[in-house]
Amino acid sequence: MIDHIVLLHLKPDHDPDALIAVMAGLAGLVGQIEGFDDFRHGMNRDYEGRSPAYAYGFVGRFRDALALAAYADDPRHRALGARLIALCDDLLVADVDSA
Repeated sequence: MIDHIVLLHLKPDHDPDALIAVMAGLAGLVGQIEGFDDFRHGMNRDYEGRSPAYAYGFVGRFRDALALAAYADDPRHRALGARLIALCDDLLVADVDSA
């Protein structure tokens, strides 16, 4: 199981509606890409005070590294990713393998 964790440092002038549209698009890929099993997103509450610049994030859960690779190469994901990058000053990505 791979948790693909992405934290977003959003541009100050980003469009919140565009962000929600991208999140809905990514969530819509669950079950459409073999092994893409779950998607969750929301505000970073940063209870430990370690990531204040990253206001929003998401976690995609994948069956294995092959499923994550298929997601990364999928043209729908690439298009949504391009839209997401346009909303951000920076992204922090971690892929946690809990297998």
